[in-house]
Amino acid sequence: MIRKQTFKTWLVFVPVIVAICILAGCAVKRNPWGDPKTGLILQYQMPENQVLKYQMVVEQTQNIEVMGQSVDTESDMISAFLVKSKGLKENNYQLGVTIDSISLNITSPQGDLSPDMSAVIGKSFDMTLSPLGKELDLSGAESIKYDLGPAGKRSVKSNFQALFPDLAGRPVKIGDTWTSKDTITEQSGNVEIHINLENVNTLEGFETVNGLECAKITATVTGILEGIGEQMGMDLTFDGEIEGTDTWYFAYKEGIFVKMITKAFTEGTIIASGPQDMTIPMKQEIKMEIELIK
Repeated sequence: MIRKQTFKTWLVFVPVIVAICILAGCAVKRNPWGDPKTGLILQYQMPENQVLKYQMVVEQTQNIEVMGQSVDTESDMISAFLVKSKGLKENNYQLGVTIDSISLNITSPQGDLSPDMSAVIGKSFDMTLSPLGKELDLSGAESIKYDLGPAGKRSVKSNFQALFPDLAGRPVKIGDTWTSKDTITEQSGNVEIHINLENVNTLEGFETVNGLECAKITATVTGILEGIGEQMGMDLTFDGEIEGTDTWYFAYKEGIFVKMITKAFTEGTIIASGPQDMTIPMKQEIKMEIELIK
């Protein structure tokens, strides 16, 4: 009799316990990032006062042919910057970006140049970032400039216009693709260049980077370079096509961009109009790496 009573007592308590568990949140919950097998939800998560430190390394080579003579220029830039979240506003992240360090070295037939970057170090600007990685506003970045001597002053803004990779906006599984677009404007002295890029991203798999479990994404990059300017009394028109690849890593549980490796090649022409009109073939190669270091 005692055993039967105990068993009956449990039959009464079990439904009650189940009901309490459901009310208390004991029911199975889905991860906010979804599931890699059924579909991963990639979104930036930048809680207020979170500070991330990144390092950017850019290597660029340029070759132009002027009146049958080959002219090569190389540049190397290394910078570190802090990204601090100021919280959400109208569903977008408000960020403060501070340039912690930066150096630039340029080698050309005219000699070597290492501009003084002290006017840039320690400067800050605001950025608005959507949860899917679209840079919506870079207030104040345009006014942060360094001097390139004869080439004029250049703003740091172009380094940050396509900083964060764009996410799909829908659940993705291994092999799924999505397309994103970026526009970058570079201005040095009297020369202004516009770069329009299209990236076809593919979720390749998963990899641990800097101790974080990341989605690994590869992208094929195509684009157009256009620009106008004036140097040494000549009007310049720039036109080129861009091809390249990105490999980037996103910590999907934390919602953090961790690393990206970019390789891009541009081939085009510079049309110089003046006392002597010239069409100058141009080739550029860029290697860039951005990585979370803290």
